[in-house]
Formats: sequence, C-alpha cells, structure tokens
Amino acid sequence: MDERQISDVWMMFKEYLDKKHIETAAERYVDLLADYGVDDETFQSALGTDSNLDYAITYYLDLDEDPYDDEWD
Repeated sequence: MDERQISDVWMMFKEYLDKKHIETAAERYVDLLADYGVDDETFQSALGTDSNLDYAITYYLDLDEDPYDDEWD
C-alpha cells in the first residue's frame, strides 16, 4: 500500500465516522496498516493529507510534533 492509497482510504472512511471517534479511529487505522507491513517511510510520505491521520502517524512513529520545540528549553 502506498501513501496515496493510505490517504484515499482514510479520507473515504473519515466522513462516515462520528466526530468524537475520529482520533481513535485514525490511531487504529495506522496500527492496522503497520500490522500489515506498511513501512515507516511510507507513513512519513503520507503525512500532510489530514490532521487526524498526521497525528496518528506522528504518534506511531514517535516523532516530535514540533521539531523546533526543543530550541527554547
């Protein structure tokens, strides 16, 4: 599955989800894709499509949400 397919499937299903469950659904979706062998590079390529999906991918990959956050410590 490539980054375009990941985004397309997510955007199709997202519109049918209850708003209060979208974040959890995005996290479960990313976990499912990871279980089926989607690699980290593909996840990173999928970033930028949707904020909920981006958050779930960022959480899964354990990336800093704001790369400049450490500069002020």
